[in-house]
Amino acid sequence: MIKKLSPLPNFLVNRYKKWKETTYSANAIWFEKIAKEGQNPSAMIISCCDSRVHVTSIFGAEEGDFFIHRNVANLVPPFSPNGDYHGTSAAIEFATKELNVPHLIILGHTGCGGVKNGYDLHFNNSHNDYVFINKWLSILTPAFNNISKNVSQHNQIHLLEEESIKISLKNLFDFPNIKELVENKSLSVHGLIHDIGSGKLKYLNPITEQFEII
Repeated sequence: MIKKLSPLPNFLVNRYKKWKETTYSANAIWFEKIAKEGQNPSAMIISCCDSRVHVTSIFGAEEGDFFIHRNVANLVPPFSPNGDYHGTSAAIEFATKELNVPHLIILGHTGCGGVKNGYDLHFNNSHNDYVFINKWLSILTPAFNNISKNVSQHNQIHLLEEESIKISLKNLFDFPNIKELVENKSLSVHGLIHDIGSGKLKYLNPITEQFEII
């Protein structure tokens, strides 16, 4: 199996060497410090795998600031402690029980391919050969009931991006320890959407239950 691996692409090798010679060299003491002391992130952020979403850049973060978990469409699955593999649930558990993060943020974004794929599966009865993605996107199913059918498809997908955050937040609060931490004011939970093109950031107002531009 190992023999089937390919050499690391030159562009990655060159980028690494440049980073090592510049950023690392200028901050070597800091890297040695966080390596020795371990991590103490100020927040957990659940974001999309989309390569255009650069969480550390958006918030001007340094190494060690955030515990970041990425998945397709930045979804939180229902609390379901069975024998299956649960990467996202495991990350949430580790962040809140082991690292004791004080803030947990679900960060969505505009133009999400995962959300659009989920929309097409539900409304257009599209079929593909995705073995894992289709099942994962079924997490969105409850959100479709909250999407207006009297607007264009473009606007429906936009609404689904917002509803997906709300569904994930609902699922998150079904985790017993999350609910307890929030009630004890040991953890704050937030829903955000990043507009990639404009750079705008919207947050879910807990009072109005609507997304508002920061």
